[in-house]
Amino acid sequence: MNRIYTSRSEKNQEKKKESELIDGSTKPLRDFLKEEPHNENFILDSTRIFMKAFHLLLFDGSSIFPECILIFGLILLLMIDSTSDQKDIPWLYFISSTSLVMSITALLFRWREEPMINFSGNFQTNNFNEFFQFLILLCSTLCIPLSVEYIECTEMAITEFILFVLTATLGGMFLCGANDLITIFVAPECFSLCSYLLSGYTKKDVRSNEATMKYLLMGGASSSILVHGFSWLYGLSGGEIELQEIVNGLINTQMYNSPVISIALIFIIVGIGLKLSPAPSHQWTPEVYEGERFVREIPTSLSISEMFGFFKTPWTCRREMLSPLGPRQNFYYEVVAFLSVTSKVAAPASATRIFDIPFYFSSNEWHLLLEILAILSMIFGNIIAITQTSMKRMLAYSSIGQIGYVIIGIIVGDSNDGYASMITYMLFYISMNLGTFACIVLFGLRTGTDNIRDYAGLYTKDPFLALSLALCLLSLGGLPPLAGFFGKLYLFWCGWRAGLYSLVLIGLLTSVLSIYYYLKIIKLLMTGRNQEITPHVRNYRRSPLRSNNSIELSMIVCVIASTITRNINEPDYCNCSGYPFLASKVYFLVQDPS
Repeated sequence: MNRIYTSRSEKNQEKKKESELIDGSTKPLRDFLKEEPHNENFILDSTRIFMKAFHLLLFDGSSIFPECILIFGLILLLMIDSTSDQKDIPWLYFISSTSLVMSITALLFRWREEPMINFSGNFQTNNFNEFFQFLILLCSTLCIPLSVEYIECTEMAITEFILFVLTATLGGMFLCGANDLITIFVAPECFSLCSYLLSGYTKKDVRSNEATMKYLLMGGASSSILVHGFSWLYGLSGGEIELQEIVNGLINTQMYNSPVISIALIFIIVGIGLKLSPAPSHQWTPEVYEGERFVREIPTSLSISEMFGFFKTPWTCRREMLSPLGPRQNFYYEVVAFLSVTSKVAAPASATRIFDIPFYFSSNEWHLLLEILAILSMIFGNIIAITQTSMKRMLAYSSIGQIGYVIIGIIVGDSNDGYASMITYMLFYISMNLGTFACIVLFGLRTGTDNIRDYAGLYTKDPFLALSLALCLLSLGGLPPLAGFFGKLYLFWCGWRAGLYSLVLIGLLTSVLSIYYYLKIIKLLMTGRNQEITPHVRNYRRSPLRSNNSIELSMIVCVIASTITRNINEPDYCNCSGYPFLASKVYFLVQDPS
């Protein structure tokens, strides 16, 4: 009903009051909202939500304490970035590295605690999940020093880069402990979105943009297929989303032995496969690897004291080591190193839970499908890697072959220490792969080339870098007595005891095949004939042996870890067989066939 005004002045005064309430010129709008009765309910509802969140963190927050440390580090970085005009770069890296180290420490203190399910069944903590979280944190801790010098020299935003890395790490950690379908879908999306942004971080590069677009399209397709499989599983179980309750729902609806459950299984395997990139869903991996390109600018060596902010020495880039060869090229190995390792760790963590709990009754079907993926990955990955002339594409196809070995551990499962062997191999794979990336980052920064042929004669100019790269490659191939040999030996032995004879034999043959193309690179490194040495190596300028270069320090750590010959890969080391958490969730429903 329209109000009747007695005079024109009263009407004008009313309009003036309304305009003042809208623009807040005399009376704040929030004061007006407080006077409205319906906003009292809003305040009460907000208070209830806040108190409920505080209650969850108070009683269940100990289970996500490492994740809370990362969240606090993210908030601190955002506050520094928004309040400071000049970015104190060493302090940014100090905060990020400290957050990661503190998260690792919190995980170690929580080790050996009893498994628990918190947050209304959405999150589960146990030693198995914590080990994968430790691997993800270790990847990020080693990858950040690889980008310390590059980011500053390319004059790109440093804070955003660190935020993307930490947020992706946070998503991977939540994925490891996810216990329901919604969390399993949301957590990898958090990781994937940051991965898309990192892969396209050099936004002025056309090839990087092309690779990012392919990565985004494949990631979107995989997410759509995965959530479609989850919807089938949700419907067949009678509307359950928790993994343990899905098993009960499938039994109550009598759908656990139905052929329809295979539809959900196929969609979920395809969705996870597109993210894990085994063959034949591997096409995006080499493109993304090659799309990340390099900058022919040599940054200065960042000392440890500068990195941790103890001195206020300005951080500049040295230009005297610029290669005189050819035009400027973009190349971003640090992002590739991060994406190539963390995705290989986070995806198996969720895959083991999805396959062993909801699809417990369809173990024969998913075993067969995973065996096919493992065989295709080991064969195609290692065969195609032989023909590559780019170091990036060679490592991309090599990682596809490595995924085939990891799948063997997923198939073996809790029986015969399959998970323990898989975790052990992935721990060694992190050190081997990041060590290799650290070596080629240094070589690329000093030469600006990615061609394998241009590595010829590197030993004559930089013996330390050449030997480090050779050790990491030999460890990736699985030659004794390096760490990669013991990791593959334990993995293949567990597969052999589980009766996977064909997979183990194919794995052995493809490992020999991988040794061939690794040795071919090592032969180029050690050549001393002048006619084979390329101009890139002839004009190569190496840094002094005692260097504080953060990339070299990361490389040394990874190389040492790749050459460990102690027999630490015993079942007691991972001790996953002592915590068969997956089988324990369904033992009360069916008799354990083992």
